[in-house]
Amino acid sequence: MNGSQGSQDLGKAVLRIVLGLLILLHGISKLINGPGFVTQMVTQAGYPPALAYLVYIGEVVAPVLLILGIWARLGAVIVVVNMLVAISLVHTKQLGMLADTGGWALELQGMYLAGALAVALLGAGRLSVGGIGGRWN
Repeated sequence: MNGSQGSQDLGKAVLRIVLGLLILLHGISKLINGPGFVTQMVTQAGYPPALAYLVYIGEVVAPVLLILGIWARLGAVIVVVNMLVAISLVHTKQLGMLADTGGWALELQGMYLAGALAVALLGAGRLSVGGIGGRWN
């Protein structure tokens, strides 16, 4: 592996591992406290409450895939969908707003979405468990 490829693989690993860890923390919170808030948002939007449990796929399963680099592209696509659903259910009023500190009100959600999209496009890189995911790594 040459230096350039090594730097690219390290960059991919940093991106997917940090993204996975940060989103996994949201999932752990929902494992501990339940998906109550998500259930409320889903039912207010007119969907069956059982759909709220899909948050565990987007915030527990997908981040673990990202962290390990197993089916990382698939995990990233799931995170993209999870973020789009979260934005549409909870944050649509904030799309054009600035935060009190001057940044975009949805910069965290935007970074999660963009980071997941980047992993979906780039793949896991060589510094991953990989191998079993084929083109999804």
